[in-house]
Amino acid sequence: MPIETLVERIRQYNPRVDVSFIQRAYEFAQEAHHNQKRISGEDFIVHPLEVAQILAELELDLESVVGGLLHDVIEDAGIELCVIREEFGDEVALLVDGVTKLRRLAYRSKEEQQAENLRKMLLAMAKDVRVILIKLADRLHNLRTLQYHTVPKQREIAQETLEIFAPLAHRLGIYRIKSELEDIAFRFREPERHEELTRRLSATRSVREGYIGGVIKILQEKLGGMGITADIQGRPKHLYSIYQKMLAQEKDLEEIFDILGIRILVESVKDCYATLGVVHTLWKPVPGRFKDYIAMPKSNMYQSLHTSVVGPEGEVLEIQVRTWDMHRTAEYGIAAHWRYKSGTRADPAFDEKLAWLRQLLEWQHELRDAREFMETLKIDLFADSVYVFTPAGDVLELPAGSIPLDFAYRIHTDLGHRSIGARVNGKLVPLNYQLKTGDIVDIIKGKQAGPSRDWLNLVKTPQAKTKIRQWFKKEQREENIQRGREALEREARKQGLELEHLRGERVLELGRKYNLHTIEDVHAAVALGVVTANTLVARLKELLRPVPAEVQLPDVVLEKRRSPATQGVRVLGADNLLVRLAHCCNPVPGDAIVGYITRGRGVSVHRADCRNIGVWREKERERLVEVVWEKTEIPFQIRLEISGMDRAGLLRDVMNVLSEMKISASWVTARGNKSKMATIALTVEIRNLEQFDYLRQKIGRIRDVYEVRRVI
Repeated sequence: MPIETLVERIRQYNPRVDVSFIQRAYEFAQEAHHNQKRISGEDFIVHPLEVAQILAELELDLESVVGGLLHDVIEDAGIELCVIREEFGDEVALLVDGVTKLRRLAYRSKEEQQAENLRKMLLAMAKDVRVILIKLADRLHNLRTLQYHTVPKQREIAQETLEIFAPLAHRLGIYRIKSELEDIAFRFREPERHEELTRRLSATRSVREGYIGGVIKILQEKLGGMGITADIQGRPKHLYSIYQKMLAQEKDLEEIFDILGIRILVESVKDCYATLGVVHTLWKPVPGRFKDYIAMPKSNMYQSLHTSVVGPEGEVLEIQVRTWDMHRTAEYGIAAHWRYKSGTRADPAFDEKLAWLRQLLEWQHELRDAREFMETLKIDLFADSVYVFTPAGDVLELPAGSIPLDFAYRIHTDLGHRSIGARVNGKLVPLNYQLKTGDIVDIIKGKQAGPSRDWLNLVKTPQAKTKIRQWFKKEQREENIQRGREALEREARKQGLELEHLRGERVLELGRKYNLHTIEDVHAAVALGVVTANTLVARLKELLRPVPAEVQLPDVVLEKRRSPATQGVRVLGADNLLVRLAHCCNPVPGDAIVGYITRGRGVSVHRADCRNIGVWREKERERLVEVVWEKTEIPFQIRLEISGMDRAGLLRDVMNVLSEMKISASWVTARGNKSKMATIALTVEIRNLEQFDYLRQKIGRIRDVYEVRRVI
């Protein structure tokens, strides 16, 4: 596609466009991508040009189109952001940076990389929603050329599109892009089902078109007789929506009655309701299928009247009625409201239309685990909605399945914390009652604020979960600081460390390894189990320990050889001694350790808090020697015990964490009891205590896991 075609399309909706700015951006991109090819064999410049064309089809402003032309020059051509800012200004630089992936950073998993890319995109989107419009155009053109990729890559990209980008287009109200994204992704993710459905629909297309033509003729005559000017169109449902309806209703294609659709476009809201009256006069409406999105617009600004009727020949017919302005918003969504031609936004209520994005950003800061972030993002994007009323008559949109607690937290955080009950439509209901569209909700609040931890398993919205977690973190911080301080002092006395060392710079030095920046942070982390008091005190002692002099070993026979299986521990003051790790406590790098000189079997290495060491300190202190860890790649075994609610998939979730961290388990057992509690015991191979601490945190975030502890 030549650049002239793009310029001509922009001139159709913006005759005063600065053509030289577009030409300069095109030449810059062409030079940056010089000699680069796409997988299809085409010159790389074809892709940004097509992305810019899609943005022009959405009738976006000049900066958006230029951002589309330049969106790959940082990631694929190595151009620095400062160059973009100098050449094309801050606005274009912000857009290009927002769609640039974070490939320069190292990630533990592909899922974490995807989560961080999306996190960055959402933050950039909050500054300027055009970032996501460019990204959607980029994804759409990539899908249009997906046939050049390998089959596994096709399915991976198609799956990501259906899980993330199509729902984002839906939330932004851009149905024109959403429908094409879904249909192409469906074709590559499930090619056999796509082909079968296409064939079956094609076989009956002529019959459907004839039927729709007859219905349109009846409507035109009736509406014309009433003086209503209307454009009536047959509305073919896109393939993926039909397929989703078949899955949701567990029906075959012949059993889906509302494949046929009619869209009626009129001049005014008054004509919308008058047209609806005509439709319901002509044909009997299907009960429960009428929806008034004009009076109660969707969060993505969509407005229309929807109804289903039993049309001619007993066929169920779905009819939409809307004005031309509503139709433009339905097709272009947020893009229809984004104008910088005059330097101001055309819609004064623009920010309110992105309220869902602000809510999305509120909770995403709290979710640092990649899997939890991705799962919660998908839930928030995919969720169907219910519309409920406050006692004052205001309308709130909530995800389907929401309960009064979700409603309360949407109104105000304090109202959520103080909720003790609810009235729905004047009747008392429990807090776990599932709200329905049209419900009038009145929250009963108590005097004392204080959510229950059980609420985390009840609420539906990410916002409510975030507010509840924040409450527990804030309310329990002081308590945790006190508990952690006391635990450290007890452990210091136990290991013979003076208490003044617990308040020194060395403690902060250790804390920074866990991203803890103050003494209070360290104390709270100990109480929460992020790091154990035993580990901190032991490492603190190692930091404070002076360089040892040569030690005198007891007069016992020691075999002076080094076994490959025992490398990783050194006896201070002596070399080439047989060293083995004790099985009674299974020490791993990072544990505070003590050596015990056995009778004829070398030095056995124990954790400092091992019960046997306590006995020997009293009876055979002369046999205890100082030992230290050396760097080694040898894995060490450690036993874990996990307690949680007995549910299907709990063990699978635990094993998924091990798989993600590439940790082997040599022994696993799981059991449940009558109290619906489950206990999972396993022995895993890890490199050091830091890896164990991270593993424990990951497992502790699994739903329904109550405790993760190391077993001696």
